[in-house]
Amino acid sequence: MVIKGRHSRVPYRKSSPSTLIFTTLITFSFFIVILLALGILSIPSASRGSPSGHDLSSIVHNTIDSDGDDWRGDQWVEVISWEPRAFIYHNFLSKDECAYLINIAKPQMQKSMVVDTATGKSKDSRVRTSSGAFLPRGRDKIIRNIEKRIADFSFIPVEHGEGLHVLHYEVGQKYEPHYDYFLDEFNTKHGGQRIATVLMYLSDVEDGGETVFPVAKGNISSVPWWNELSECGKKGLSVKPKMGDALLFWSMRPDATLDSSSLHGSCPVIKGNKWSCTKWMRVGEYKAA
Repeated sequence: MVIKGRHSRVPYRKSSPSTLIFTTLITFSFFIVILLALGILSIPSASRGSPSGHDLSSIVHNTIDSDGDDWRGDQWVEVISWEPRAFIYHNFLSKDECAYLINIAKPQMQKSMVVDTATGKSKDSRVRTSSGAFLPRGRDKIIRNIEKRIADFSFIPVEHGEGLHVLHYEVGQKYEPHYDYFLDEFNTKHGGQRIATVLMYLSDVEDGGETVFPVAKGNISSVPWWNELSECGKKGLSVKPKMGDALLFWSMRPDATLDSSSLHGSCPVIKGNKWSCTKWMRVGEYKAA
C-alpha cells in the first residue's frame, strides 16, 4: 500500500496597493536617510515667524576682475525680505557707470512729480521733493548693457521695462511712503501694471536717504547696517544707499495680486547728496518708452 504524501497548497496572494505604497515609502525614506548621512542632501533650517533678511544672506559671491571700466568687485545677491520680496545685488553697477548716469541726467533735471490717482496724470506734491530726469530705454550702449543686466537679474524682459529715471535728493529732500503700482486705469494702458522695481544707488549718502519699507514683515532690525540708520530708517525695513548696489523689490505677488507690503519711501537726506536710478517693469511689453 503506497501512501501518497499530502502537500498543503497555499493560494498565491497578490500584494495589495496599500502594501506596495508602504514598501515604496520605507525604501524612499531609507534612501533619504543615507543621503543625509553622507552629507549629499541637507535640510534647510527654519526659525519660527517670518525669515529675517540677513540670515538668508549670501546666495552667490562672484568677483569680476577686469582692467576695463566694468570692474565691479565682489558681487553677490542678498535676500532682505519675503514680504515684500526684496533683494540687494551688491556692486551691480561700476563706479564709472554710476558717474555716467549722473552726468547725462544733470542737464535734464526737473522737479519730481507724482501720479494723480484720479486722472492718472503727473502733478506736483510736497510728498516728493527730489528732482529727476528720464532716460529713454536703449538710449546708448552703456544704458542697453545696464538694462540687459537688469533683465537678467529680475527675469523680466528688457521690453517690459520703462526708461531709466535718475533721481537727486539734496539735504532735507525725501519721498513719502508710496506704492509703485497704479490704482488708476490710465497708467496701465501701455504694458499693464508695474510688477517690480530695480532701484540702483549711484552714490553713497553720509547720513539719511535710506529706502524704507514701513510695513514689511519680519525682524526689521536684523540687517547688519541697523546701527547706521537714521531715525526715519528705523521705522521699517531699510536699505542704506551704497554706490553701485541695486535693490529689486516686487509690487505684485506670484499670484498676480498687488502686494501692499511693498509700500516704500525715501528717507530725508540728513548729510550729503543722494543719487539713484529707478527702473520700473511692467507685466507686459511697455511700448511708450
